[in-house]
Amino acid sequence: MNHRGMNTIVGLAGSLVLLVGLAQVVFAEEYHVSVEGNDSHDGTAAKPFKTISIAAKVAQPGDTITVHEGTYRERIVPPRGGESDSKRIVYQAAAGEKVVIKGSEVVKGWEKVQNDTWKVTLPNSFFGAFNPYNDVIKGDWFDPRGRVHHTGAVYLNGHWLIEAAKLEDALAPVGQASPGIAGGEDYLLNVAWIKPELTGRVAADSFTAQQGIQTADCSEGGKCIGWINHGDWVRYDKVNFGPGAEQVEIRAASVTEGGIIEIHLNSTDGPLLGTCSVAHTGDWQSWSSFRAMIKFTSGVHNLCLVFKARQSGPMVTDSAQWFAQTDAANTTIWAQFTGVNPNDAEVEINVRRTVFYPDKPFVNFLTIRGFTMLHAATPWAPPTAEQPGLIGTHWSKGWIIENNDIRYSTCVGVALGKYGDQYDNTSQNSAEGYVETINRGLKNGWNKETIGHHIVRNNQISNCEQAGVVGSLGAVFSTITNNEIHDIHIRRLFSGAEMAGIKIHAAIDTEIRGNHIYRTCRGIWLDWMAQGTRVTGNLLHDNGPAEDLFVEVDHGPFVVDNNFLLSGTSLLDMSEGGAFVHNLFAGRIRPVPELGRETPFHKPHSTEVAGLKNIRGGDHRYVNNIFAGEGLAAYDKAAQPMYMTGNIFLKGAKPSVHENEPLVMAEFDPVVRLVKEDKGILLSVKLDGAFWKQTTPFVTTDLLGKTRVSGLDFRRPDDSILEIDTDYLGKKRNRSNPSAGPLEESAAGELRIKIR
Repeated sequence: MNHRGMNTIVGLAGSLVLLVGLAQVVFAEEYHVSVEGNDSHDGTAAKPFKTISIAAKVAQPGDTITVHEGTYRERIVPPRGGESDSKRIVYQAAAGEKVVIKGSEVVKGWEKVQNDTWKVTLPNSFFGAFNPYNDVIKGDWFDPRGRVHHTGAVYLNGHWLIEAAKLEDALAPVGQASPGIAGGEDYLLNVAWIKPELTGRVAADSFTAQQGIQTADCSEGGKCIGWINHGDWVRYDKVNFGPGAEQVEIRAASVTEGGIIEIHLNSTDGPLLGTCSVAHTGDWQSWSSFRAMIKFTSGVHNLCLVFKARQSGPMVTDSAQWFAQTDAANTTIWAQFTGVNPNDAEVEINVRRTVFYPDKPFVNFLTIRGFTMLHAATPWAPPTAEQPGLIGTHWSKGWIIENNDIRYSTCVGVALGKYGDQYDNTSQNSAEGYVETINRGLKNGWNKETIGHHIVRNNQISNCEQAGVVGSLGAVFSTITNNEIHDIHIRRLFSGAEMAGIKIHAAIDTEIRGNHIYRTCRGIWLDWMAQGTRVTGNLLHDNGPAEDLFVEVDHGPFVVDNNFLLSGTSLLDMSEGGAFVHNLFAGRIRPVPELGRETPFHKPHSTEVAGLKNIRGGDHRYVNNIFAGEGLAAYDKAAQPMYMTGNIFLKGAKPSVHENEPLVMAEFDPVVRLVKEDKGILLSVKLDGAFWKQTTPFVTTDLLGKTRVSGLDFRRPDDSILEIDTDYLGKKRNRSNPSAGPLEESAAGELRIKIR
C-alpha cells in the first residue's frame, strides 16, 4: 500500500473518531424535572419528570438533570455515575430557580396534650423501611452523655427542636425542663483520661474504678480510666510514696471546660489531702499535667480521686423539645410548640436517612450544584464505619459538590468517606482498630486511581451536630474550597471524638482553601495521615470550646499558610512535620506529643503505607507568622528540631528559644476584629511600621527542607515545587522580603480590608 492510501485510511479513521465524539455530544441528554411534571413523561422541557429519582434512573454518563423550582421530598440514590471528568452525570438546579430537596415530610393531625405540648401518632408504615425515631445514634468514639439520642428530628417553620431525654421533659412547660442532659445540671463529660504520677512513688499495687467507668491500659504503663464525669471516682490502692513526697501530678485530658479533682485518703468520704484544677485541654487524648500539693509525706496509702465538673452546660439556645416512642404498630411524637397550633404551621419530621447518597460504592464523576438540601436523619459517622451524610460520595471518585445550601443534618452535612462492612463500629475506640481499617481500605481500592479527587466548593453548610464535612480515607486528593461552614455541634447534647467544621482522616494531597468557618466546636481537624495536605487562606473565628485547627498524629509534610486563626485557641498540635507560614495566630498554641499511638506515613502522593511511628513532637517550621496570643514558647523543649524565623510577637506573645531573630513588641496590641457590613466582612487590624523592617525569607520547598519521619519535602500534589508566592487575598508576595502574616502589606495604622 502506498503512502497516499495509508494517509487516506488514517484520515478516514480520524474522521470516524471525530464523528463518534460528535455523536456523543449530540446524543447527550438533558432531562428536566418539575413539581408540575409527571414521572410517566419523557423528561423533556415540555414534558418534565416529577421526581429527581426517576431522572436519576434514566440518566447516562454525559447527561444532565435540570431541576426546576419547588420543594422535592425524596432521597436521591444515583444508580450510576459518569465515566470521566469530561463525561459526568450532572444534577443541577435550573438557573435562577430555588430548588429545595428535603429528607422530611409535613405532619398534620397534632392534638393538644397540656401546656404547649402536642402529640401525633403515626403508623410505622408511614416511615417505610427506615424509622428515625427508633434509630439510635451510636458507634465508635461516640459518647451519648448518659442518655439515648435518635436520628429523627422535629422542625417548626424550618428550624429544629431539641430531642428530650424523657417524656416528662417534653410534657413540662417550655423552658422549665433541662435541655436533654441526663442528670440535670451536674452531668458533664469533662475528663477522658486520668493517671496520677506520684512524686517519690515506688509502686501502685492495684487499681479500682467506680462501677460504670471504663478502664483501659495507659500508653505509658500503669492503669488509667477511660471516662470520668461529675461525681465519679477512681481509687489507687497501696500507693507507696518515697520520703518527702509532697505532690501528686495528674495527667488528664478534658474535652470541655475542665473541673476539680479532689484527692481523698482511702475513700470518697476520707480526709481531703489536696485538690488539682484541670483545665480544658481540647481533646479526649490531649494529655496535660496538673499538680496538687498533698498533706502527707511518705508511706503506703490508698488514694481516691473524685472529679467535680466545672459546669458550663451545652450551648443550647433553643428550649422547645420533642420526644418519641415507638411500638410494633405506631410511632407517637410529643412536641412543644410555644403559642403555636402546629396544624396551622409548617411542622416537619425526618423520614429519610440521607438526601443524596448512593447505596453502593464507586458511583463516580457526579456533579451536584445549586440545590438547597435539608433535613437528614444521618447516623454517627466515625472513621471506622460507613460515613453517610446528608449528601455523600460513598467511597467514590471525582464528585463535584458546589453552590449548594446544606443544612440540618442530625450528624454530618457532606460526607467524603468510607464504605461500610462487617467491621463497622467494632474497633473499640482504638488506634490499632483504625490501623486495621486502613489495611482493609487498601485492599478495597484505596488508591489514587480509584478513590477521592472530589471538589467541594462554594457551599453553605450549617446546623449539623457532628461535622460540616467529614471524610475517612475517602477525601484523598480532594479540594475543599470557599465554603461557609458554621453552627456545627453547637448544641452538644452528645459528645465524642469526631466533631468539627471539617474533620478529615487521611487528607493526603488534599487542599482546604478559602473557607470561612465559625461558630463550631472546632474549626478544622486533620486526624491521622495529613501528608501533602495544605490548609491555606481560611478565615476561622468564634470556634470553641476547642480550637480553630487541630492536627492530630500526622507526620507530615503538611502546610498551613495565609490563614486567620482568631479564636481563643488557634492551634492544638499533636503532630510533627508541619510548616506554619504567613498566618495570624490570635489565640493559644498548644503542642502535645503523642507517644502512645503509632500512626502511618505514606509514600509520596500515594495511599501506600511506608511505615508507622509515634509522635515525638517538634520537626515543625514556623516562618513569617504574626502571633497575638501566646506565641511559641511552648516549643522550647520540643523533642525534635524546630525551624523558626521571620515571626512577629505582639501583645505579650513570646518567641521560642529556637527562634531566629524574632521581632517582639510585647506592648503592641493589633486589635484584630471582624466587622460585618452589607458589602461583606472586613478585617480591622492595627499595624506598625516596624513590621515591615523584619527580615523574612521567601518560603519555598528548599527553605522548608524534609520531614524527619516521612523523609519527604514540601511539594504540591503534582510534585512541583511549592512557593508561598501569594497572600490571603491572592496578592503577589515580595520575593525578596515578604510581609509577615497573611497579608502582603506595607501600610501602618488601622487597616480595614474586605476579606469575605
